[in-house]
Amino acid sequence: MNNYYQLQLGPLTRKLPLIPISADTAIASFVLLGDDELSRTAAELIKPQLPAAFDYIVTVESKGIPFAHDLSLVTHHPRSFVIRKSVKGYMREPLEQAVNSITTKQEQRLVLDGQDARQLRGKRVLLVDDVISTGDSIHSAATLLEQAGSHVVGKAAILAEGDAANRTDIIFLAKLPLFKPDGTVKG
Repeated sequence: MNNYYQLQLGPLTRKLPLIPISADTAIASFVLLGDDELSRTAAELIKPQLPAAFDYIVTVESKGIPFAHDLSLVTHHPRSFVIRKSVKGYMREPLEQAVNSITTKQEQRLVLDGQDARQLRGKRVLLVDDVISTGDSIHSAATLLEQAGSHVVGKAAILAEGDAANRTDIIFLAKLPLFKPDGTVKG
């Protein structure tokens, strides 16, 4: 059994552990939090592929946060926004949207602080995440941003997992296969 997937991203190599998520599927666990070198490298590598004009970068907490941060810096955007997964005490008039994720068993909520929603109204937004799998999270985030009056001009991720690699509406750096529980690549 192969317990790891070797990811090559530009000059960097990472060994991703294979984690079963169902009786017939395992994923390569890509955790960007704390891997500052990979986050910065990914931001530099994807920059030339991004739309020419956007006002802000938005991500969904939590693993996409370092990528959004680094991407904001390399594209000279001084502010990024984070869609949260629960209402926080500091939020006023938050907007909410339901989402299901491949790595979460129950339905979640995406929440945008009302103050952030007002700042994003009428703005061109680049929506980013670390990995796009089913696309449910990024679709729900886009719906939430549209409710706020934003215009999503692009969607980007470091990796596209499984069938997401066949999508034409996202920009990504590398494909990430899905696996069988024995470690072999699915399909």
